[in-house]
Amino acid sequence: MMESRISREEAYTLIRTQGRDLLALMQQATEVRDAYWGRVVTYSRKVFIPLTNLCRDKCAYCTFARTPNDPLAKTLSPEEVLAIARAGEQAGCKEALFSLGERPEWAHAAAREQLARLGYASTVDYLAAMMQLVFEETSLLPHPNPGALYEAEWRKLRPWAASMGMMVENVSSRLMEKGQAHFGCPDKTPARRLAALEATGQLGIPFTTGILIGIGETPEERVDSLFAIAEVHRRYGHIQEVIIQNFRRKPDIRFRTHDEPSVLEMARTIAVARLILPREISLQAPPNLTPDAYTLYLFAGINDWGGISPVTKDYINPEAPWPAIAELAAATADAGFELRERLSVYPRFYSTKWLPHQVMKRVQMLQDQIADHPVSAAARMTSTGAG
Repeated sequence: MMESRISREEAYTLIRTQGRDLLALMQQATEVRDAYWGRVVTYSRKVFIPLTNLCRDKCAYCTFARTPNDPLAKTLSPEEVLAIARAGEQAGCKEALFSLGERPEWAHAAAREQLARLGYASTVDYLAAMMQLVFEETSLLPHPNPGALYEAEWRKLRPWAASMGMMVENVSSRLMEKGQAHFGCPDKTPARRLAALEATGQLGIPFTTGILIGIGETPEERVDSLFAIAEVHRRYGHIQEVIIQNFRRKPDIRFRTHDEPSVLEMARTIAVARLILPREISLQAPPNLTPDAYTLYLFAGINDWGGISPVTKDYINPEAPWPAIAELAAATADAGFELRERLSVYPRFYSTKWLPHQVMKRVQMLQDQIADHPVSAAARMTSTGAG
């Protein structure tokens, strides 16, 4: 693992660069990216399973989380989970992304009662059972995004997952204060997020994390968050990808009048992230959140577009449809890159050191399906890709 090419102080300066200095920063980032990742840009073909949108946190930017008395509150039944997974499998997906609110049963009696009716003591127990169901009944690889879990909870999920994820978002405790993005969010304290990242490293879980920009943080707090991620990775080597995600306004959130980050803010942050993070960490930006910025993101240093679904919408950002794979492939090629499909776990983790034996067998089977087929069957999807 290579050390950062820049110090924290240098990163503080670069995160505020403009004009020709920004162009030079982006050039430096693309050179770093090209040296390790080449001119191939990847994506994962996924189906999105919103297991439950009940949550005990009250993030100012979230449209996904609901309380039990909300008419839009929803917890999927096992039959619904399996139906979504099978639709994804039929559409050529390899990844089953499980998204869910954090610990709703700790805050809502209705959530505890609902879990009891389903036969489970906790949301994590139910998630583990649904991951097992999807693993055993389909060919998909479950990838859970369960929030800030404890070590014993990560262990429950591990037998059925090739990879797992949790956005760090930001390590600034200032964002926990009244009026800030994470006020009223006990699971979003920096200590809890970093402890979860540490636990997954100790367990050797291939892991996806990232930062959310535009939620009231300063550019320097973005830098601090990226360095915190890099430092955990250097201890364990388990972070496979980092997402740089931009805040989007929505009509039903507390931050509905909050300014969105500009495309150039995204470019600066991506480029600085590429210089801070060890080179083997894949760098990703969601293409559906800024559809006019594909080329700029590539020139800022990303090497991956993340998960894209031909079946289900982005439940976290429902206003932003997924791009068609063919459209993304064309934009990627236009910038001088080749788009290729990947699995939810990256190839450097293809061993039983990182993956349970049964998961490793599934990974080998699915990798054989996509090997040597740039874009592969995904190029046949020519509509919006949104469900």
